[in-house]
Amino acid sequence: MPTGSPFLRQVALRPDRVLPGEHPFDLPILSGDFQLTFETPVTFLVGDNGTGKSSLLEGLAWSCGFSSRGGAREYRYAEDDEGHVLGRALALTWGQKVRDGFFLRAETFFNFATHLEEVGSTFRAYGGRSLHHQSHGEAFLALFQNRFEDGLYILDEPEAALSPQRQLAFLGILHSLAARRVAQFVIATHSPILLSLPGSRVVSLEGGSLETVDYRDTEHYRFTRSFLEAPERYFRHLFEDPVLEEGQRDEDPRE
Repeated sequence: MPTGSPFLRQVALRPDRVLPGEHPFDLPILSGDFQLTFETPVTFLVGDNGTGKSSLLEGLAWSCGFSSRGGAREYRYAEDDEGHVLGRALALTWGQKVRDGFFLRAETFFNFATHLEEVGSTFRAYGGRSLHHQSHGEAFLALFQNRFEDGLYILDEPEAALSPQRQLAFLGILHSLAARRVAQFVIATHSPILLSLPGSRVVSLEGGSLETVDYRDTEHYRFTRSFLEAPERYFRHLFEDPVLEEGQRDEDPRE
């Protein structure tokens, strides 16, 4: 995969638009001198729940011209008139502006599919078949296979509806588009499978800072590998007798 970002180069905060103490500016990653650079066509954001991945993607998507509720630029459905509070406070640096793309929010994808039905879409850009007439995983893959071409794609947990096999199919799509430098992806994920994409950059949000890490050093990868190697160690703690001594319950099953 080539290096360098084809479109969006950097996102930072505009200090004059920050609202101290208000969410999401109270997130640790947004305190101080927040700045995220994009050095590869595919950037993964990884971190535990509550680290701010989704909030950051929503604000970034709004700043790039998408609805903060998901979809393509032409679908400004159910948008708050005031926009997104974080989106208004972001400063973007472009190498080359691009108009096409998509913002995927796994939790509101059903609403997006319903909106397509309501406006009488032919679903030509989604494989020619209603997204509601497919399983959740099939609809996601239909979106990835048919809608993703040139442009900027901001994806929040795209693995949510995908089986492990279909996550591999999605990796093939990412690699193909990124290798031709026709698309850029910013993806928040918990999937060790997706994080393994060769040539991608993994940015950890743990500890309230942004740090580039090897996917093998992420908690997602290490925990999943440890569990699959010896699940019985975890079961002893999950299903232990409640009368066990406190010291026994505090042992780390990974050790």
